[in-house]
Amino acid sequence: MNAPSASTNKAYANMTGEQVKSFRHWETRTIVTCIIGYALFYFVRKNLSIAMPYLNSEMGISKTDLGLFLTLNGLVYGLSKFVNGIIGDRTSARLFLPAGLILCGVTNLCFGLSSAVIVLGVFWVLNGWFQGMGVPPCTRLMTHWVVPERLATKMSLWNTSHSIGAGLAIIFCGYAVSIHWGNIFTSGTMLSQHWRWCFLLPSAVAIIGGIVLAFTMRDTPSSVGLPELNTGKPGKAASGDNKAEMKAFLRRKVFMNPVIWTIAVGNFFVYIVRFAVLDWGPTMLKEHIGMDISNAGWSVAAFEVAGIAGMLVAGWATDKVFGGRAPRTCVICMAMTAVCMVALYYLTPGTPLIVAILILMGAGFFIYGPQALVGIAAANIATKKAAATAGGFCGLFGYGSTIVSGWGLGLLVQHTGWGVTLATLIAMAIIGTAIFALAWKAKANGYDD
Repeated sequence: MNAPSASTNKAYANMTGEQVKSFRHWETRTIVTCIIGYALFYFVRKNLSIAMPYLNSEMGISKTDLGLFLTLNGLVYGLSKFVNGIIGDRTSARLFLPAGLILCGVTNLCFGLSSAVIVLGVFWVLNGWFQGMGVPPCTRLMTHWVVPERLATKMSLWNTSHSIGAGLAIIFCGYAVSIHWGNIFTSGTMLSQHWRWCFLLPSAVAIIGGIVLAFTMRDTPSSVGLPELNTGKPGKAASGDNKAEMKAFLRRKVFMNPVIWTIAVGNFFVYIVRFAVLDWGPTMLKEHIGMDISNAGWSVAAFEVAGIAGMLVAGWATDKVFGGRAPRTCVICMAMTAVCMVALYYLTPGTPLIVAILILMGAGFFIYGPQALVGIAAANIATKKAAATAGGFCGLFGYGSTIVSGWGLGLLVQHTGWGVTLATLIAMAIIGTAIFALAWKAKANGYDD
């Protein structure tokens, strides 16, 4: 094991040996709890991607309307992530995260029991708002429990919850819709429809999970009787405690910071590609190359599994190779994502399943690097006082991308087919690469400002 750096030792300088040992225990417990907690959000979030073909066939909802669902949900989620980021910097994560998860479970339950298109849309938009209560408390926890020099590595580990949750949710829902519910419930009745079980079963998982998390999570080190990490310069610890100073701090560190703006705009293009595969992947594989829907679900799950490895490697490379400068890793990852999109473009009917899976795994490996690192870079640059706000600001751009990845791609596929759509994704990946390159010289964090 590598010896702690001088800066890491400085972070623990105000603690006794026993306190450091206890701090490390709570750091590990916090990371594990955040991984499990945020993974559960995906059970009531990415379930729609498996349900979409059945909503189309069983309810007659068009791809354009389904794309509009995705867009409205994403836009509201991005706004919620931003607003809840500001709130999250001032609210106990122990209360905030479980409450969001339970509310997502309730809206999914209502969605699964509804039939009118407008009602379905309203509940999915509400779900988008409550989903925005997931990331801010996790970002707050990471920056309070992990020293800046290890944040990229540790936060990348937490970020695997995105892929773990999405992968498990897609597999879970893939099997849920494959059950012949008409043999269990009277055929033609509401509960005999396959798509409903993509929402009813995950809603139970989310509600139960939220209740358990409320009893197992803790907030900042001071909430368990430990000193806070010593990350600031002498005399700076109390800076920004009153409202006027905090507003000035947020303006300087977040809203007027050119680096934050650059990585936020880059995040827009990261999320176009990521959501295109995650939301439309099963439908694309089913229609573009004739893959069975259960195999399509597994293929997109493989995309997520590879994303886990990609996040961990990207986090390690950022800390160990680029000295914490996340935008540099993002440039490399986005360039390789473009290459994978080109390979996906050339898939044809009859392509062996293993080839499609390997291409999707390559795309997942590279796209999830920047997906994780944007939040990490924002947290480190804005410091722990404004980490959730900065993450929410970048998320606003990321989920603003659903205008393109949701409604836009739905419209594009419906009128032009998958060839033009995949060519568009190649262009999006190339543009994202160029934008991240603008932040190549940015500093690793903002604690020395």
